[in-house]
Amino acid sequence: MDRNLALNLVRVTEAAALNSARYLGRGDKNLADDAAVTGMRKMFDTLSIDGVVVIGEGEMDEAPMLYIGEQIGKATPDSIKLDIAVDPLDGTNAVAKGLANAISVVAVAPRGCMLHAPDMYMNKIAVGPKAKGKVNLDMPIEEILKNLSEALNKNISDITVTMLDRPRHEHIIKEVRRLGARIKLFQDGDVAAAIATCFDDSGVDILLGIGGAPEGVLAAAALKCLGGEFQGRLHPMTDEERERCKLMGHEDVDRLLTMEDLVKGNEVIFAATGITDGELLKGVTYYGNSMAKTYSVVMRCETGTIRFIEAIHRLDKKPEYAK
Repeated sequence: MDRNLALNLVRVTEAAALNSARYLGRGDKNLADDAAVTGMRKMFDTLSIDGVVVIGEGEMDEAPMLYIGEQIGKATPDSIKLDIAVDPLDGTNAVAKGLANAISVVAVAPRGCMLHAPDMYMNKIAVGPKAKGKVNLDMPIEEILKNLSEALNKNISDITVTMLDRPRHEHIIKEVRRLGARIKLFQDGDVAAAIATCFDDSGVDILLGIGGAPEGVLAAAALKCLGGEFQGRLHPMTDEERERCKLMGHEDVDRLLTMEDLVKGNEVIFAATGITDGELLKGVTYYGNSMAKTYSVVMRCETGTIRFIEAIHRLDKKPEYAK
């Protein structure tokens, strides 16, 4: 895959972040999300790609742009054909309330290589490279932590488990506490939390629990680039959701989804830009004289390259951001 595409994808997430960060702490998550979607879509329009959104803002009748099935890019007969997974704002509540860990993310792979995940819950486990192949979503939590302890050469009491702060995770929390491991809860944005398991300095060793299925595909794309491991299982809450899974081709709804099920092959690129400060990336900073700074990461699975990018933006030269 063209390596120049990696930098262009950073421009896409930067556009979403610069648009959305304007609404930090203003209490309107929908306004923040709409701004991110608009910024991302406009930048995609400048790319010479033949893309199809497989993970997006919903179905065509639910979202005006970046909806599932939408054609993306300035396609020519020679354009690369891509599956595109996006979350213009992972952490809508975080931006609305001025909290941490909101990011804009995008992942691409050759056409047909990304799971078309329905917009519902997914049970997840994510670990970094040292624990790859050592844990499994179907293991009891006690066995997971024991194997993780051996893989990381850490006492269980030094292991940190992260998960969304939701009532549905109370049973996991009780079991982790019983076993003596540490817990770090977060309010929103589990893509960044999954990625954090791959960085020693994040202080996070494993992600467990139930979050969005579309975000699971994005996290799997990132962890594939980072050499970590992600597994998931669709978690429909109603008969209607279970039927929707089957209509989208997921006949065995209860099947364990491995990395290769979620994102096939190694021609995967993942990019993210921070919107609010977090463990992975700092958020957008606005300076005087119509300037702003963004912090991004872009990863290529094919080469294993991970680039952290700090960019200064002259907003007066980008009228769409000068508000």
